[in-house]
Parts: sequence; C-alpha cells; structure tokens
Amino acid sequence: MVLHQDNHLIVVNKRPGDLIQGDKTKDKPLVEIVKDYIALKYNKPGAVFLGVVHRLDRPTSGVVVFARTSKALARLNQQFAQRATQKTYWAVVKAAPEALQGSLVHYLVRRPNQNKSFAYTKEVPDSKKAVLHYRTVAQSEHYTLLEIDLETGRHHQIRAQLTAIGCPIKGDLKYGFDRSNPDGSIHLHARKLMVTHPVTKESLIITAPTPDETLWRALVSNL
Repeated sequence: MVLHQDNHLIVVNKRPGDLIQGDKTKDKPLVEIVKDYIALKYNKPGAVFLGVVHRLDRPTSGVVVFARTSKALARLNQQFAQRATQKTYWAVVKAAPEALQGSLVHYLVRRPNQNKSFAYTKEVPDSKKAVLHYRTVAQSEHYTLLEIDLETGRHHQIRAQLTAIGCPIKGDLKYGFDRSNPDGSIHLHARKLMVTHPVTKESLIITAPTPDETLWRALVSNL
C-alpha cells in the first residue's frame, strides 16, 4: 500500500515477510516491487531509479520510505544518519511491563553469526548504548500493545530490549516468544515516521495502518 508519493520519494506500508533488499533467498524484494509499480503507474521505459533509505526486519511491517532521485537519496540518508527523523513503533507483547510507561536503557552487543543482539544493563565490551521510550496503548486478556519511540537505532533494538524486561514480541521466536506466528511475522509495526521532505523541506508525518490480522484488529479497534 502506497502511503505517500511525489516526484522525489515514495512511502509504502511494508507487509510482514517482505524483504527490503534482495538476499540469498532470491525472493523478490520490496524495492523491486515498488520499482515495478512506478514503471507501470508512470509508464516509465527503461530502468527505474529507487534508493533504499532505511530498512525494517523482514518479519515486521510498517512505514518504509524510498528515494526516487539521487538528490533525495543523499538528503534522506543524511537525515537518518543524523537521527533527524522520528520513528514510532507499535509492538504487541506477551506480558505487560511493570510500569505503564517508561524508558529503557541497555547496552547491546550484536552477534552477526547469530543475526541477533543481546541486551545488558551495564556497558560491556563491544556494546552500544540503546535507549527507547514506551507507553501502554491497549491491553487484552493475554497481550499488551506498546507504543515505542526510538532514541537510538540499533540492530534489533526493540526486540532485544523488550525481551530483556520479560516482554517478548508476539511471534518472535528469536527473542524468546514461545511460538511463531503462522505466517512467520512478528507483531512489530513501524507505525509512524516523521521526516523532512528532501526538496520542499516541509515536515512529513506518515502513519501506516496495522496488518489486517485478528489480534491487531482487536487491540487497535478502540483507539
């Protein structure tokens, strides 16, 4: 689903399971799917330029922005590198945190051979500080919906930090949830992205609807 498009960028709502860029699986990545969409919509002959600005983990869903020109790509890359953007996520977790809202500070160590990050309460060798802020948005009998604002952008940061406080994300076997979701997704959604338009300089706030799935529908129905 396209959330925003103009001559300089296009923002889409990534489905769980979509790759942003190609990998060893050879599955068609989202960047190629969006290129095909642009070529068809605008009747563009030849190769379509589309720059990858940022990534989401394959099992997650939500807001992804792509650059349609090299100028937009350079300017958006700079914003993300300087953390001049604001990202808000929604996560469905198994257990409710002790406090309805708060901040989490950990030191993450990335283990590339496991494609996993480990959270520590104190600084350890090769660790990077990770900070996020959360608040409880909705609750059901078995699950809690958290809204999360990232202060830092570390590898698997939300997944690792929530697991560290005993609140693994639904479906996230890698980070301690007891069973996978049938479609291989996890209940982590990039809900909102605030970014400065690379050309007009206006502030863009893009919000992505949650996946059309039973638990998501139940938790967001009254919001």
